[in-house]
Amino acid sequence: MNDAAPPRRIWLCADDYGISPGVNRAIRELIGRGRINATSVMVVGPAIGRDEIASLQASAGESPRCAIGLHATLTAPFRPLTMHFKPVDGGLFLPFSKLLRAGLSRRLDPEIIRAELMVQLAAFSEAFGRPPDFVDGHQHAQLFPQVREAFLAAVKQAAPNAWVRQSGRRAPLMQRLGTPKALVLDGLSARFRKLAARAGIAFNPAFAGAYDFSKAPDFGTLMSGFLENLPEGGLVMCHPGFVDDTLVGLDPLTGQRESEYAFLAGEHFPPLLAMNKVTL
Repeated sequence: MNDAAPPRRIWLCADDYGISPGVNRAIRELIGRGRINATSVMVVGPAIGRDEIASLQASAGESPRCAIGLHATLTAPFRPLTMHFKPVDGGLFLPFSKLLRAGLSRRLDPEIIRAELMVQLAAFSEAFGRPPDFVDGHQHAQLFPQVREAFLAAVKQAAPNAWVRQSGRRAPLMQRLGTPKALVLDGLSARFRKLAARAGIAFNPAFAGAYDFSKAPDFGTLMSGFLENLPEGGLVMCHPGFVDDTLVGLDPLTGQRESEYAFLAGEHFPPLLAMNKVTL
């Protein structure tokens, strides 16, 4: 690596703003300290009232490089904003595995999905007074067959200047083969990138941040690997947060959120960025 080369500029995006007050507070604190430079907002989440939005806008306003996007949500345990959305399970979106299977078997209606996403995009614009800087998807649902076509059509219509998240990596083959979850995302992202390019929608050139949350690995070690092959403009996904009752009732990813927050807020993160010649 050329020591004189300027640092690579990347996005470090905290997902799930709006899922709970504890997650929201952790994300705002990291934005305020300059430790992350993007967050994506769940407009269907239970913690996305006027005060939470105003607090996020205030935090981002003090960090002008911080982007705020829409975290398009189409999976359980959240509810659609549109009355006639289907398929649903007990009034909730399908779990992500069922949604993926339905897309693979061509059993979804892209127009119904597009309508739901248009409402979520409109809800974001109404709450923040502007369209999102970018649009991604909860549990990577934006990459699923049939969903991706509806997703890109909605973004093209409602937020044409936004960029979208693809979840494919630029990593050596052996490294990619060692992470099955990320390997699936690589495959789904290949088609997504082609469709986005065809529609004239910008997207991040590379992605990192997927791992097996259930194993609770050391996040600092993971982050070192995420940064290793990330190019200029690449994106790292993270899920920092403080555990509260609302989060426990909605999401199995709890304690690991606090581990991610602790590392990102701690003293070892800035030197890791510097060592990898990366800046936010």
